[in-house]
Amino acid sequence: MAHETNSKVLVTGAAGFIGSHLCERLLADGCAVVGLDSFDSFYDPEIKWANLAACMADERFQLVEADIRDIHPINAILANRDVDAVVHLAARAGVRPSIEEPMLYQDVNVNGTVLLLEAVKNFGVKKFIFASSSSVYGNNEKVPFSETDTVDYPISPYAATKKAGELICYTFSHLYGTDVTCLRFFTVYGPRQRPDLAIHKFARLIERGEPTPVFGDGSMMRDFTYIDDIIDGVAAAIDACEGYEIYNLGESRPIRLDALIAAIETALGKKAILQHLPMQPGDVNRTYADVRKAAAALGYQPRTGIETGLKRFVEWFRSGHARSPQDVS
Repeated sequence: MAHETNSKVLVTGAAGFIGSHLCERLLADGCAVVGLDSFDSFYDPEIKWANLAACMADERFQLVEADIRDIHPINAILANRDVDAVVHLAARAGVRPSIEEPMLYQDVNVNGTVLLLEAVKNFGVKKFIFASSSSVYGNNEKVPFSETDTVDYPISPYAATKKAGELICYTFSHLYGTDVTCLRFFTVYGPRQRPDLAIHKFARLIERGEPTPVFGDGSMMRDFTYIDDIIDGVAAAIDACEGYEIYNLGESRPIRLDALIAAIETALGKKAILQHLPMQPGDVNRTYADVRKAAAALGYQPRTGIETGLKRFVEWFRSGHARSPQDVS
């Protein structure tokens, strides 16, 4: 089991929101961790450096500043053949930006994943955990979304790159016997959430008394999942990684956009100034995770409801740790 004490895990995208939380959990569990991150300017790199503050104080944490598309630093990390698992979180994220730059998303998310899988094969790393996304389901009519549902109709380049990543993971698992687990994350939130994502952006605008953009009529639904629940799932997936599997990691309790904004208002103790705008291209109407497979195989059991999660987020947001970047549309 790669997650045992004294094992070594490579985490790509280590300085990001999910990556930094995962690195902290693995260190707390007694693992050595190599964190790889390019500190890309998609959002302020200073935020990412701050995310890693606790990890950097741990002697079992090694940071490598590099791009996943550069084979040389990855080969250097894996050459000692002491890495037990790779958790691949690094990606160009975001549905709307992917519509503007589809070639970049293809290059980072697909080519970068192929490069990592090739390195894992060459150096005999046994376990590969791939961060996929609920966006692969597109506008799936059936709810909740199950891992056995067809995912052939992604409606953004970002979603298409995640589906492509799952497929190439399967190919490498089939050809070379690499144990691969793909995790479809459903709208993760909590302390350190990316500043461009809904809850962080809404909280920032409401706190400042600025208009909050609401795309569509407020009926859009998302299955918001608290970071601690996601990290529980990822840690369990490292342990259980065998063969080729796909798991949904979500809260399984979707909430409407208008209800989410009301809940953020409650958590902040402030009212939002709503600015109604048309639906955005690439946005799915709803997400809703069926997590029974993850519950059975991983013991996955999300515990943090949206009210509790938002309360914790607001505590972090107002603690001075949240920076105030320029808004990302």
